Amino acid sequence: MTMDRTVDVSVDAMIEDLRTLVEIESPSRDLDALTASAKAVAAVIESRLGGQAVLVESEGGPHVHWSAGGDPKVLVLGHHDTVFPLGTLERRPFKVEDGRATGPGVFDMLGGLVQAVHGLAALDDRSGVEILVTADEEVGSRSSRALIEERALACGAVLVFEGAAEGGALKTGRKGCGTFQISVAGRASHAGLEPAAGVNALIEASHQVLDIAALGRPDIGTTVTPTVASAGTLDNVVPAEATVIVDVRVESAEEKERIESAFAALTPHLDETRITVQGAISRPPMPESASAELFAVAKQLLPDLEGKAVGGGSDGNFTAALGVPTLDGLGAVGGGAHAEHEYLVVEAMAERAKLVAGLVNAIQNT
Repeated sequence: MTMDRTVDVSVDAMIEDLRTLVEIESPSRDLDALTASAKAVAAVIESRLGGQAVLVESEGGPHVHWSAGGDPKVLVLGHHDTVFPLGTLERRPFKVEDGRATGPGVFDMLGGLVQAVHGLAALDDRSGVEILVTADEEVGSRSSRALIEERALACGAVLVFEGAAEGGALKTGRKGCGTFQISVAGRASHAGLEPAAGVNALIEASHQVLDIAALGRPDIGTTVTPTVASAGTLDNVVPAEATVIVDVRVESAEEKERIESAFAALTPHLDETRITVQGAISRPPMPESASAELFAVAKQLLPDLEGKAVGGGSDGNFTAALGVPTLDGLGAVGGGAHAEHEYLVVEAMAERAKLVAGLVNAIQNT
């Protein structure tokens, strides 16, 4: 089986749709902006594929769901929210120059959405295909997770259109990831007159940071990284409160359990301090076994494709954890996710759209 390179896709038309989506800013949690973005995504889907794209309202913003009808066989999964605040577009407008498209969200992940839609449009038969574009992936998918899992189980195969890994590789595995917050309560006092009367929350937080950092096992893929800390009010007051935020990444379910148990077991070092721990590893690991079947199909279509396991999480973590075959990184080839230099390689758009068509056709015929 090889990819049909005669499939008709128009790069100019993809660029036109990409411009439309990028120029409607969609920062996570901004419900008005996300509503406008969802309507634009739905309009692009309907104009290219026909049928009706339904807006599924949620507290995280509207998700967009489209079905071609027939027995569900494959879920095309993405998100339309971005990490960039309103006003980014004015400073960094959409443009195509020197073979690259730039602008907020081109790589993560509006380019992937456009490629998916145009790849599907090239198919004569789209029966069994569903598209789900969520509104809150960048902030944890709390309002969309149940819907993602429901449609993944119904379809039985998931293609995730997050941006490709370095060099255009597909993402065949992902770490589980989560965020923890440790809140420390002490007691304030005057740092000059009565320092001993206070209970220093900052010193306690420092002990906790060292304990937490020691939980990491980078040799087996577990990283535990304190990222944000705050404490105190004035330079002459013993701090009564402190907080530490920690980013965690794991490759296995066993490490997920170990880390969550370790955070739950944290105890104070200083008398009269209290600590509270919130958080969890909310995205379970996506093992490479989850993508093996679909990646083999992709390799048949494009023999030069590479696969990489990566540290970042996506909604594919949820579907893989259910045992549903999941292949990620099928979106834009480019880089700079969440950064000022975010870009998409225009030359790769047609091939990736054709890959969509080939994968869906193969899944339909299995």
